Amino acid sequence: MIRIKMWVSRLNSLPTSHAMPAEWKYEIVSGFFVQDAPTGPSSSIGPTPEFFGLVSESWSQFVAEIDKLGFNSSESTSYKVLFLGRHGEGNHNVAEIKYGQKAWDEKWALLEGDGELTWGPDPHLTVIGEEQARNAHDAWKREVVRGAPVPQRFYCSPLTRAIRTFELTFKDVLPVHLQPIIVENCREEYGEHTCDSRRTRSEIQCDFPDFTFEEGFEEQDVLWSPERETKASVERRARLVLDRIFETDRDDTYISITTHSGWINAVLRVIGRGNYALPTGGLIVVVVKGSFLNG
Repeated sequence: MIRIKMWVSRLNSLPTSHAMPAEWKYEIVSGFFVQDAPTGPSSSIGPTPEFFGLVSESWSQFVAEIDKLGFNSSESTSYKVLFLGRHGEGNHNVAEIKYGQKAWDEKWALLEGDGELTWGPDPHLTVIGEEQARNAHDAWKREVVRGAPVPQRFYCSPLTRAIRTFELTFKDVLPVHLQPIIVENCREEYGEHTCDSRRTRSEIQCDFPDFTFEEGFEEQDVLWSPERETKASVERRARLVLDRIFETDRDDTYISITTHSGWINAVLRVIGRGNYALPTGGLIVVVVKGSFLNG
C-alpha cells in the first residue's frame, strides 16, 4: 500500500532526479474525446460540452469499449476513466484577471486581498463560481440520463473552492452509499500564493461533514511553504494520486476528482497529453492506461 503520508512530508525535499521510483507508467488512450488532441481548442469546446466531448456521442458504446480494453489487458495493465473537474470561479481568479498574471504573481497573490476583494487564505466561490458548479451539475444530470457511467469513486482537493464545487456539482448525482474522500495531494500548486493555503482539518470537517478524509490527513497545512511549489513537484503529487487509484481502486474503473487547473495539467502532463486550458467549473475526461513496471 502506498505510504501517502510519508511521501507527502518528503515531497518538496526530493529533487527531480531523485523522485520516488516510478513503478507505474501512465499514458492517455486518445481518440475517445475531442479534448484528447493536444491542440484541442478549449475556448470553443467549453467547460461542459455535450457528451462531455465524447466523439462517438454514445455512452453505451464507450462503456463497451472500456470494458473490452479491460478484458483484453494483461495482468500488469489496467485502464481508468478519470473525470477531472475544475472548481468554479473564486475571488483569486477575479483578482488575477483584474491585475493581469504578471502583477498577480509578483505582488497581489502574496497578499490576502486588495481592500475590495479577499482571496486568501483559502477563498470561497464567487456567485459566478457557484453558478458554474450548478451548470456542471446540470451537465452531469443530462449525461447520466444519456447513459454516462456514474463514477465509482470520488476524490476532492481539501481547498474550500473545490469542496463547495463538488457539493453543488454532485447533488443528486453522488450515489448515497459513497462518501467523497478529501486527499491532500489533489490540492492546487501551493506555496507563496495565499489563495492556495488550506484551512485546518477540523475547520474543513466542521463546514463539510459529509466528506471523509484520507488516512493520515494532517490537522495543519504541513505542505505550505513561503516558496512556490515547482511544476515537477506537482507532477510527483499527481503521480502519487494515480498510483493510489491504480493500486487501491482496482475494481473501480470510473473515478471523479474535483480539483484545480494546475493539478489537472500536472496529471495531463504525466499521462502525455500536455496542458489544457480548462475553464473554471469545467470538466475534462481522459482514459488512462496504467502499466505496472516490474523492477
